[in-house]
Amino acid sequence: MVLFSFTDSDTFMPLDIFHQLHVPKGLTLPDRFTFPFSYSPHAIARIASKDLQENLIPPLEGLHDFEGTETSLGKMFGVLIVKDVNQQVGYLAAFSGKLRDTTIAEGFVPPIYDRHNTGGFFMEDEKELDSLTAKLKELQGSEVFISANRDLANFLNQKESELKALREKIKAGKIRRKLIREQAIEKLSDSKYSQLELKLIKESQDDQFEYKRCAKAWKKTIERAKEKTDDFEDQISQLKNQRKRKSSEVQKKLFEKYQFLNAKSETKSLFEIFRQWTSELPPAGAGDCAAPKLLQYAFDNGLTPIAMAEFWWGVSPPGQVRKHGHFYPACRSKCEPILSHMLKGLDLDGNPVDVIDSKSREIETIFEDEALVVIVKPEGLLSVPGKRETDSVLSRMKVAYPHAAGPLVVHRLDLSTSGLMVITKTEEAHKNVQKQFIDRTIKKRYVAVLNGRIPEEEGVIKLPLRVDLDNRPQQMVCQEFGKEAETHWKVLERASGCTRIQFTPITGRTHQLRVHAAHPKGLNVAILGDDLYGEPRDRLYLHAAFLEFKHPVSMEVLAFESTLPF
Repeated sequence: MVLFSFTDSDTFMPLDIFHQLHVPKGLTLPDRFTFPFSYSPHAIARIASKDLQENLIPPLEGLHDFEGTETSLGKMFGVLIVKDVNQQVGYLAAFSGKLRDTTIAEGFVPPIYDRHNTGGFFMEDEKELDSLTAKLKELQGSEVFISANRDLANFLNQKESELKALREKIKAGKIRRKLIREQAIEKLSDSKYSQLELKLIKESQDDQFEYKRCAKAWKKTIERAKEKTDDFEDQISQLKNQRKRKSSEVQKKLFEKYQFLNAKSETKSLFEIFRQWTSELPPAGAGDCAAPKLLQYAFDNGLTPIAMAEFWWGVSPPGQVRKHGHFYPACRSKCEPILSHMLKGLDLDGNPVDVIDSKSREIETIFEDEALVVIVKPEGLLSVPGKRETDSVLSRMKVAYPHAAGPLVVHRLDLSTSGLMVITKTEEAHKNVQKQFIDRTIKKRYVAVLNGRIPEEEGVIKLPLRVDLDNRPQQMVCQEFGKEAETHWKVLERASGCTRIQFTPITGRTHQLRVHAAHPKGLNVAILGDDLYGEPRDRLYLHAAFLEFKHPVSMEVLAFESTLPF
């Protein structure tokens, strides 16, 4: 099937983009569209993904370096299962961003707005911005400017050096004159002492005068030198402001060019969507991800979306966890505002977090006294209430212990993680146990099942972590801004292609064990059932199995173990 797309020049561009699919006998198509931020791909989406990987991606190998070299970088691809007006089932394919220097490739949907189209405004505006940047670099790198800055820096250093020497001279003179006075007062007559005093005062005044004269001379020299640098700084500032204004102007025009349809045939610009969602400007690259491109093409060409899936192909980006061939949800920072608009009018699968029946998951109490409670949190129950889900360990503890004082919850486990937690009943107990966590004197051990085999027996992982700003709540490895994160590990068992492992975290960063397991510089094998860094299963196979700390009142060492649920 050949469809058509418009460009800025209003010319038809035939694109063989609708790829027919054979639906296997007995395979039922989904009744509702995929919830894009947490899903397990439908069987038909997996079939389409395999077809894309076997037939459409190979021709791109010469266009983009996906893996195998130091400069390789993978790419997110997406498939959208659709029906045409004749109820024929097929799929659309897209990639996020660009393939090296192009946004268009045979067999893939075009970008929502091709900013690199030679007939569009962006290329001309980009030339102007490049020209301003070149002028700025030329000015900042000019020998005259560099020399003027060097002279100013030298003058400032010389001034400080000379004035420091004079201050030391004044100080030494003051000490010397004091000593002279002390020695002369007993030896000289009053008249001779008065003459000596006048001489010493004159010396002091001469020293002060010399200092002021030197400071004044240096002030004039530095002012003249600064006039030269200020002239350049003014020109640089003007160019920067000019470039900033132009960049802002280009951005706004660009945001307006990105127009997004939804299932109700409503259209909104990128600028409108983000202004209503966050009151902030869209982040770089918003609108160029696979999912919005797929939906836009479908709506624009009368195709009905059935299901979708996105997968990573090639080398993982630095710091992030992206496994070759694995499926991933749509990103939050760039895509959530856009898709929230585009998916209006479609019957969606529910958010798995919202549909979890946490009420049926019971909390087990394994120790209790007047100061604290030790519990086993089931997987699928929040530690503290979320934005939409109120059921949590904290809310249940408030009901169970209405007279308890203080914050109750000392530490947290992820929604998907089960295991031991300490709950305090008094403010004093909370402060004491919390300090033990802060001081890292509490001993913790987790048991996990990894979705693969680990050849080594034990080791230590030190990878600093910070939140992935483009994809909250996921974490990423960052040497520059990440917080220290250290995990000790030991293999317990290998069976059925998986590895049972013991984790001993020294620090307690968000998703620390999950990232340290999945990251290429960690164990490079995700925890079984990890829907963020691996592949979803019936649950996340991670359990807080051991906890040891001092009782906040008796100071007795308490140690607890929990039976593994897997």
